[in-house]
Amino acid sequence: MTDTADDGIRLHRLLGGEHTAWLVRRARDRLEAGRPLTGTVTLTEATVEQRRAVERLTGRPPRSGTSLSVSLPEVDRVLRESGAATGGLAEAVALLSGPLRDRNRDRADTTSAWAAAFAPLEDAVAGRIELAAWRGWLDATGVVRRLAPSPDEALALLDQVTAVLRRLPSRGIPIGRLAAECCGDAHALDDGRPAGTLALSAVRALAGLPFAADVSADSRRTVWACVGVHLDDLSSLVLCLGLPGDTRTALGKVLALYQETGQPAVLTLRQLRCHDEALSAGLVRICENPVVIAAAADELGSRCPPLVCVGGQPSAAGWQLLDLLVAGGAEFRYHGDFDWGGIRIASAVRQRVGQGRSHWQPWRYDRNAYEAAATAVLAAHAATRLSRLAGEPVATPWDPGLAAAMACHDVRIEEELSLDTLLADLA
Repeated sequence: MTDTADDGIRLHRLLGGEHTAWLVRRARDRLEAGRPLTGTVTLTEATVEQRRAVERLTGRPPRSGTSLSVSLPEVDRVLRESGAATGGLAEAVALLSGPLRDRNRDRADTTSAWAAAFAPLEDAVAGRIELAAWRGWLDATGVVRRLAPSPDEALALLDQVTAVLRRLPSRGIPIGRLAAECCGDAHALDDGRPAGTLALSAVRALAGLPFAADVSADSRRTVWACVGVHLDDLSSLVLCLGLPGDTRTALGKVLALYQETGQPAVLTLRQLRCHDEALSAGLVRICENPVVIAAAADELGSRCPPLVCVGGQPSAAGWQLLDLLVAGGAEFRYHGDFDWGGIRIASAVRQRVGQGRSHWQPWRYDRNAYEAAATAVLAAHAATRLSRLAGEPVATPWDPGLAAAMACHDVRIEEELSLDTLLADLA
């Protein structure tokens, strides 16, 4: 038998048994953490066998008491002098339990790998103020690490999300096509898929909504529509009244019929996407709530001038209709709820039609209109609890005084309370 084999037998006899395994683990923990093998390690509630194993190792009886303390330098000396491990305790630990890891280096490598995984996303959100809070939310919630536990998985996932964000907002694209082109999988943005979960939270940020909220089918459809992405072209709808039609195109014939009968038209995204001509309507008024369309149809019928309802956050169909009207040279007058959500919708519509160089103006949607409505509401409901403004304030660049007045009064005015005035304007 060789000396090496003898040394191995001697090492296992001294330190390789189950009753000294705790001592090897403690020494290994110190080495992998970059700490020196100095001082003592203590085992509370040591068994008789563990005490006897230490006595055989060091040649000294353990001290009395319930705990067992062992000097690491002494163990190192015994191993060297006995020849069981000429490199001492550090060599013995490696021989008995495998190669040592550098945990500090492993942590640094892991940190570096995670930073590299997020690097594409950092580039995509740089300079996009509307995504800054969302980016911080990802870190605070740890949602990425839950969806992709390793840096490699996270890099693949965030590459997909980054590609999606670089395409948003869109002027109109099916979600399956967006997913196929950005993720290589037409279903990657489906509900419940990791890329779909992260991308939807980012879209909510772009729309000024809470990052994690309602995930119903209707909510998903509405949120994606805010950035020009539609889940399908039949369930995305827009409501209008009084839009002029023609006798040549399918959409024109539909609009002409509804205008003649004075009835509201519900248009699908499919109808609008299949129409390849601009819509000429002159001055178009936009409202936020369907009740305005219903009341106008009841009171004015076929005499109602062009009126479009965005129905809250515009759907993909709503954006498509506005784009067709912009292409036809329409001018727009806008009214909506006097709350921060309504202001965000108004700003989005103003920006969209402005990109097409159409003229956008508020329709009784300025400081004077708000203060008149707030005064009336406060006088009529002084004894009741009024709805307050919720969410973060939003600027009103078409009339900076509007945002200031809303913040001052802190009263939410729904569009329905302005209905009589709006109908008078339409008449």
